[in-house]
Amino acid sequence: MMKKILIAPVVLVLCSCANNQVQTPFIAQPAQPPKATLVTLELPSPANNKGRHHSVVKLSNKPLFGDKLSADKLAPAPEGWLPRIVSYIKTGIASWYGPGFHGKKTATGETFNMYEMTAAHKTLPIPSYAEVTNLANNKTVVVKINDRGPYAGNRLLDLSYAAAKKLGIQARGTGRVEIKVITPLRALPQIQKTAESENKDVFFELGSFGSQSKAIKLQDKIAASNLPSPKILASKHKKRTQYRVQMGPIKSKETAVSLSYHLSKIGIKDPQIVIASR
Repeated sequence: MMKKILIAPVVLVLCSCANNQVQTPFIAQPAQPPKATLVTLELPSPANNKGRHHSVVKLSNKPLFGDKLSADKLAPAPEGWLPRIVSYIKTGIASWYGPGFHGKKTATGETFNMYEMTAAHKTLPIPSYAEVTNLANNKTVVVKINDRGPYAGNRLLDLSYAAAKKLGIQARGTGRVEIKVITPLRALPQIQKTAESENKDVFFELGSFGSQSKAIKLQDKIAASNLPSPKILASKHKKRTQYRVQMGPIKSKETAVSLSYHLSKIGIKDPQIVIASR
């Protein structure tokens, strides 16, 4: 007897940028019914702060928790629980880098964006977070360490253009700073403030892979642990595809602490915090 097979079509709505180049994302099928809400992937265009364009892909699934994750959906973390982090406080000379590296790969595999709050350091864990203070004017920023360097002279830190500008050292080129390593959770308030000013949301990034199968394996592991199922976002850069596993949006520190605790119980101890379009 001949069997009839029905194939349901999948429709993606793509919005291309001015040059009509379209990046097509891969969204993996979760191990359980979809639980995440609207997912937006924003692909950066070449360096040009004025009049920049983006290719945006939006996909929507039926939500399980409404339009956001909430701390009351998970058991709270034990009182006083926080992830441990190495103690590091140092003073030295910071410089900055920008146009010549914009769009290139960082040591973490991420694409360097001179307009994001990032920095390069020779030895600090990557990725990690640091609070950087300009000792000349006491201005402070929180940056994500996602690259290696600087390798010129006796410089201790290489800031992105955006971070250097907020500290007030971009005109001179260098400045004396204090660097203090902090946990992602401690960095969260400033990251959320930055996200809100840009009309964006904050997400946990649980892994970034060059392999689609590895990303699916991590997604399935989380979904099988009665946690909100993450999404896999795929973006192409110079013919290479990176698969990023993200969960969110994260609306409060309580949510972040609770999720961090439950993720640590299944071996995911270093979720990173990222900003993405709503």
